[in-house]
Amino acid sequence: MSTPHDFDFFHGDWDVRHRRRTDFLDPDSGWEEFGGTSRCWSLFDGAANIDEIDMPHLGSKGLTLRLFDRETEQWSLNWSSSRSGKLFPPVFGRFEGERGAFYGDDTHDGKDVRVRFVWSGISPAMARWEQAFSLDGGQTWLTNWVMEFTRASGTPAG
Repeated sequence: MSTPHDFDFFHGDWDVRHRRRTDFLDPDSGWEEFGGTSRCWSLFDGAANIDEIDMPHLGSKGLTLRLFDRETEQWSLNWSSSRSGKLFPPVFGRFEGERGAFYGDDTHDGKDVRVRFVWSGISPAMARWEQAFSLDGGQTWLTNWVMEFTRASGTPAG
């Protein structure tokens, strides 16, 4: 069961190792890897948070606003890029045990895609996020971005 404190582990400063496909929809595309940093802070006594991720390699930053809906006990994850300044359609979901799965619908390169975010490998010192797209309504998935978070040295967990 999800709670307003599911993302408490993520509060604070992180070093990020990115691995993403050069073409999000092509399973034969290559991967690029680069570093970055992230900072997350809590709002609404844990039922919301914001993180900003800095990706110097891409010359951009990203922002995620996460909101916990107490009625449905689900999270909405709302992403924005500094390149566009717009919010992408949210993904919705919850944690079950040590894994959080979140789904939504969007478009990429003019194609309708089903989007999946998965949070896993969570500890006070590390976490893993991955994004996958589906062109067939969620029957098959192509993982296209993975972020490995490690707690920035000298910063306390949470």
